[in-house]
Formats: sequence, structure tokens, C-alpha cells
Amino acid sequence: MSATGWVDSLDPRERRLLGVLGAVFVVLVFALVPVLVGSHLSGRREENAAFASAIEAVQAGRVAIRKREAERQEVLARYGTPAPALASFLAERAKEAKVEIPESQDRPAVPHGKRWEERSTKVVLRKVKLLGLVDFLEGIVQAPYPLRITRLAVKRRSGEPDSWDAEVVVSAWDRKADDKSKTKPAAGGESAPEEVP
Repeated sequence: MSATGWVDSLDPRERRLLGVLGAVFVVLVFALVPVLVGSHLSGRREENAAFASAIEAVQAGRVAIRKREAERQEVLARYGTPAPALASFLAERAKEAKVEIPESQDRPAVPHGKRWEERSTKVVLRKVKLLGLVDFLEGIVQAPYPLRITRLAVKRRSGEPDSWDAEVVVSAWDRKADDKSKTKPAAGGESAPEEVP
């Protein structure tokens, strides 16, 4: 029996119900298809927006990475120039600041890990003017070497205007030379990259 023969065999009430059912089906198809397509496109828009924000984050991250790499290269360059002998360096800075160093004492080097070593020198300044002391300390801090003032004790001399005693400990960090026989070659026969402090 064909579909038209089957529809003809139905009662008028059943045909009317079948027509209503067909109309409802057509309305649902025409109403549901745009809703499904719209939701699918909305999901795609959200996905595209997420991709766009991820791309923007990557682009912004590149600037931050470049800035960090520049800072890292600056630190490596600073540590690449070893500090001179601290006693003579401090004597030069004192001469520039018009300050005298009556006492200077080099301390033994202290190892920090396998690659770093800290040298320090203690200087004592007596009856120094505050401006001279500040100029002396500024000359140390602005040096292009890996130096740091690790201890500073300043006392005012009683009964004397603008007269101070100071004890300053200055430390320098040196990178030990790599032992070429102990470096392991990386894949491809190249030497392994060195660690960054």
C-alpha cells in the first residue's frame, strides 16, 4: 500500500490530525533550524573570542618576555665583568668622594654553590662628613660591577657637627670558571647551556 493510499484510507478526523501533526512538524523544523544554527554560531563566536583573547595575551606576553630577557642580559653583562680588587677599588671611590680610609681589611672568600664566590672587604671611615660618606657609597653602588654593600654602620661623633664614623662592608660576586672536562655535551654534540644566576 502506497502512502497516498494509506492517507486515503484514514478517517477525516485522522487526516485532520495528521495534517495538524505535519504542520507542527514543519513549524518545528523551520523554528528549530534557525535556533540550532544560531546557537552553533554563538558557540563559534565565543570560541573565536577566546582565541582572540589568547592571541592578545600571547602578544602582550612577548613584550614581557623581551623585557625579562633584556633584564637577564643586563645582569649577565654585569656579572660578566669581574670586580677588581676591592681594597684598591674602594680607595679610588674614597679619593673621588674626598674621604680617607684609615682601616681596610679583606675577608676570606666565601663559596656560594658550585659556581659563585663572594669576596668582601671591610673599611672603617673616621671623622667623615655626611656628604662625603654619601658620595662614597653612591660611587660603590653605581659601579658597573656585581657589588653590594652588605653592612653599613654609621655613628655620629658627639660634640662635633657633621662628623661621622662609618663601618662599611662591600661584597663582590665572582663566577668561577667552568671546568671544560666536566661539561656534558647535549644532543647534537653541542655543550649544555649554562645556568643563569
